[in-house]
Amino acid sequence: MHQLWAPWRAVYLKKVAQQKGCFICRAVKSGQDKKNLVLMRGQKCLVLMNLYPYNSGHLMIAPLAHQGEMEQLSAAEVQEIFDLICLMKKTLVRVLKPQGFNLGVNLGRVAGAGLPGHIHFHLVPRWNGDTNFMPILGNTKVISQSLSKLYLALKRFL
Repeated sequence: MHQLWAPWRAVYLKKVAQQKGCFICRAVKSGQDKKNLVLMRGQKCLVLMNLYPYNSGHLMIAPLAHQGEMEQLSAAEVQEIFDLICLMKKTLVRVLKPQGFNLGVNLGRVAGAGLPGHIHFHLVPRWNGDTNFMPILGNTKVISQSLSKLYLALKRFL
């Protein structure tokens, strides 16, 4: 059996464990969208960039309300989440020109949810060859663009 390691995620997990409360709720309540990497707010949901991305352009789409289960989402929230996913996919294609995407949600801590109390969907752009030897041999994940520059580039199209 082969194992792939993602040690860069330990920084994120340690930081989340030290923080009190929910980072998504803090972003919802804050008026500092740029500081919190909030790209867009809808009526019931928001889009924010992942501070610890798997790849450049890794976004999270979440309801404004703090809820941890899919069954708690209203029909309007589900619709807006998927409308925002489609909009952000189009925006990422225009800005970054990825060759594919991963779309997912981690339900529960054992399923990989670093924040199990506030459901959020991950939209991750992918390119051929975007996984390489660096995380495995160099204990390093290469993200090719700064979050601040990418934030501004994405905002121009929203």
